[in-house]
Amino acid sequence: MGKTTTAVNLAAALAVSGKETLLVDCDPQANATTATGIDKPTLGASLYHGLIGDETPQSLICDTETKKLKILPSNVDLIGFEVELMDAPQRERVLNNLLSKISHQFQYIIIDCPPSLSLLTLNALTAAHSVLIPLQSEFFALEGLGQLLETIKRVKVSLNPGLRIEGILLTMFDKRTNLARQVVEDAEKYFKEMIFKTKIPRNVKLAEAPSYGMPVISYDLRSPGASSYLALAKELLNR
Repeated sequence: MGKTTTAVNLAAALAVSGKETLLVDCDPQANATTATGIDKPTLGASLYHGLIGDETPQSLICDTETKKLKILPSNVDLIGFEVELMDAPQRERVLNNLLSKISHQFQYIIIDCPPSLSLLTLNALTAAHSVLIPLQSEFFALEGLGQLLETIKRVKVSLNPGLRIEGILLTMFDKRTNLARQVVEDAEKYFKEMIFKTKIPRNVKLAEAPSYGMPVISYDLRSPGASSYLALAKELLNR
């Protein structure tokens, strides 16, 4: 449970907190689309069609079961974006140009990025105002964090000078294990104020909710997973 779990459930928590929120599924795997109850095979058009200019962003936005939460969905077509726009001028700014047409409609726009650095990821980082980094409470996660921070630094220099790090969120946290406690200790030592106070626990309900097409808040509001994402939204709003 990492980036998509956080994107979906933070977006839902912000919406439940009364904020007009848009979730943008920028990952060809389209797990965020599934996790909000959208049936991918029935989509007539998706983010891909907006990025290549065939559709307006307004025509692509879908409602979800969560009030005030909408999604700009994706499907496997998004794989074609990398190939078709590889040689296009300003190709890193296509998503930014698309979202700029609808950004006034929302208080928060959450972008779920692909798991690896790609043209889609660069588009997301160029469009974003800030980056929230989910960090699994595992040893190798800290090693990858350094590489990600270096990538963000380069994007800031070359493509998006206003980009900042919103914070680092510890996920899959189990306070009973020495490893999890050690990861927290190391993260707080090296990244200090960047670490969110809220930690996302290992939680069965968090893992189950996507298979029912729901954020965990809708699936089981009383679960530790739901409580932690509501706490994260509150912490984010208070920053």
